[in-house]
Amino acid sequence: MLQVARWRIVFVAIVTLLGVVFALPNLLPPAALRAMPDFVRNSTINLGLDLRGGSYLLLEIDSATLERQRLEQVSDLMASALRDAEPRITYTGRGVVGGAARVRLTNPADAPRALQALRAMAAPAQQNALGGGGDPELAFTQGADGLIEARVTPQALEQLARQGVQQSIEIIRRRVDPSGVSEVSITRQGADRIVLQAPGDSDPEALRRRIGQTARLTFHEVDLNADPVAAAEGRLPQSRQFLPYADPQRGAGIVIMRRPKLTGEMLNDALPSFDAQTNEPVVTFRFNSEGARIFGRFTSENVGRPFAVVLDDRVLTDPVINEPILGGTGQISGNFTPESANELAVLLRAGALPAPLEVIEQRAIGPELGQDAIEAGAISTVIAFVLVLVFMVLAYGFLFGGISVIALLLNGVLIFAAMSAFGAALTLPGVAGLILTLAVALDANVLIYERMRDEVRAGRSPVLAAEAGFSRAIVTIFDANITHLGAALIMLALAPAGPVKGFAWTLTIGVFTSVFTAVLITQLLLAWWFRSTRPKRLPIS
Repeated sequence: MLQVARWRIVFVAIVTLLGVVFALPNLLPPAALRAMPDFVRNSTINLGLDLRGGSYLLLEIDSATLERQRLEQVSDLMASALRDAEPRITYTGRGVVGGAARVRLTNPADAPRALQALRAMAAPAQQNALGGGGDPELAFTQGADGLIEARVTPQALEQLARQGVQQSIEIIRRRVDPSGVSEVSITRQGADRIVLQAPGDSDPEALRRRIGQTARLTFHEVDLNADPVAAAEGRLPQSRQFLPYADPQRGAGIVIMRRPKLTGEMLNDALPSFDAQTNEPVVTFRFNSEGARIFGRFTSENVGRPFAVVLDDRVLTDPVINEPILGGTGQISGNFTPESANELAVLLRAGALPAPLEVIEQRAIGPELGQDAIEAGAISTVIAFVLVLVFMVLAYGFLFGGISVIALLLNGVLIFAAMSAFGAALTLPGVAGLILTLAVALDANVLIYERMRDEVRAGRSPVLAAEAGFSRAIVTIFDANITHLGAALIMLALAPAGPVKGFAWTLTIGVFTSVFTAVLITQLLLAWWFRSTRPKRLPIS
């Protein structure tokens, strides 16, 4: 008699039960689904952009800003390298002009020694930016009157853009996820572009506003002695900067120290709240340990003086420090509404973009096309299932063909359950992969049944023929599915997103569910049939 181990029966029962539990919410009407617990409501398949509709944005990172920021860092490093040289090399000025960081030596005769010190300074930066080896990150040139300039090489600038895009992808993901957009797809395109697809979000303008803000938060000391006329005319020292107020009603702006005391990178958390005295919306923040220490020391040394909270080069607020703030917490006010306070808190928690993002293309995709695709996919699936049912019944009879069809139905249930549990998005190519998977899933049953026929023809009894059909076909089944799985995993690894990834998802999941249903489910059903009927011959012989 065909024997099935007890652990296999328990395993099949548990997996089938879990499959039904996770797949069932996809069949419930919306009204019934809303009445279910949270874990049931969340166990539904997310439809991709091509099936559900949504927003599409093509973004490009501002490489010029990345280059400027890097040159400002290089300018500081150049000054430090000259000061640390033995003997010290003096200079009269430094800064970023055009596309170069420059210093002017007091004594032009020090130029060879200065270039040697600066090139040594650039070596670690080259390794950090480019991973070591290859072309230098910086190119130094010597001009007249002791002028030394450093420029970022094209190879290093391309690498900066790639790193900026990768960092921006993670920040955009953190910004979009709290808004409730499910299965957002954010992928890199080329060296400096990002493709964002947000299924279900039909307003690309709102999505653009949500992710377009750089959200670079800094805390600066205010220069109370600055000349207003010089500030208005732009005649300020290199260490000062005039910034406008975010609220024009507060005035033109103030002069701050260019170098920030703290940055938003030191924030641990930011939450929308209400001021206890004015009941106005504010954003409360909490620094990490390093930020709390710096903030505490700064406020202790500057009691009675204002400090500026700056967001993307606009002053949100410049309160006066009444007493030392030692707890590492504070609040930002600035005529917020509850919505804008919550939006700023989300931006601060997500972090600042390394550089502004320019929208190259945006469009809204309506759900009508997706609904047509869903209906066409459903019709295709039904037709494919009916054809498979007819073929299996004609080829192997009602019993064995029916068992294969039952296993195929469970296979479809488990695929939907796995996609629901893992949060995989079902796209139009994924529907094609689902149909292909269900069709190919029967290959294992065909192998098993044909092996049984061969064993019966060789004179074996029904039980021995059935056992040999499973034991000898299983090697071929595993070989075929391993190659199948390998191809799907390669597609998953090499395709960052889009049609190939959707197709590969259903293919990968289908490999595991197909083997499970075609081998274990079929074997279990046949074992029950053998136990209840004890047949003298196989119906497929």
